[in-house]
Amino acid sequence: MNTPIRTLKDSAVIAERNLVKVKRVPVLLVYVLLSPIMFVLLFSFVFGGAIELGDGSSYREFLMGGVFAMTVLFGGIFTASGLAEDMQKGLIDRFRSLPMSHAAVLIGRTASDVSYNILSLIVMGLTGLLVGWRVQGSLLDALAGFALLLVFAYAFSWIMAYIGLLVPSPEVVNNSSYLVIMPLTFLSNAFVPLESFSGLLRHIVEWNPVSALTQAARELFGNTDPSALASTAWSMEHPVAYTLIWTAALVVVFLPLSVRQYRRATG
Repeated sequence: MNTPIRTLKDSAVIAERNLVKVKRVPVLLVYVLLSPIMFVLLFSFVFGGAIELGDGSSYREFLMGGVFAMTVLFGGIFTASGLAEDMQKGLIDRFRSLPMSHAAVLIGRTASDVSYNILSLIVMGLTGLLVGWRVQGSLLDALAGFALLLVFAYAFSWIMAYIGLLVPSPEVVNNSSYLVIMPLTFLSNAFVPLESFSGLLRHIVEWNPVSALTQAARELFGNTDPSALASTAWSMEHPVAYTLIWTAALVVVFLPLSVRQYRRATG
């Protein structure tokens, strides 16, 4: 077999192994199921009455794009913790001793974690409908919005894969992951309108990829942010294109970095 076909086959085996692990330890799904529900209920009821949008739009419809973006980012923790756990238990050394592609372990890990994000989006979408969120656009646009969230989540999981190979244990994963995810999430338009920021901070928020992902999801779902529409930043005027650029850049940069770190960590 040529190298690409071999890598894909090996990756499929690793992905199946990760999914079987969830089936045998169903408690792992508790976080996947409960976290999206908690995020939606917490932000909609706590912030829903405290934040008013300038045009009188529903804050809950405004909120969902940001919660979707935040949840898929947190899904990357599964990638980091899973790799860190395999490293600690010596499974990565076992994989390395087998006649398989080095990239397969990482590709299989990131691919299997897409299933977590799919499940999270389904649960979160249903919870959003219960609290008053509605898709105002077409069905195709809504499906495109969910697809964009999943594609960006997959790209972001390569950052988390790199972190998972760097940290010494799964216990360190949460702290190191939050150092990446929290600034990206809260220095964005995920939970408050863009008009809430000013000066240099506003420019940072406008060019934050999470802001673009959030705005792209809102536009595709038909839940627009009036303040973002008034922005002159290219990232806010073309959020889908800007998100796709970041998606490609993350894969191009962190896939080879992760593979190189995998070889170093197990060499």
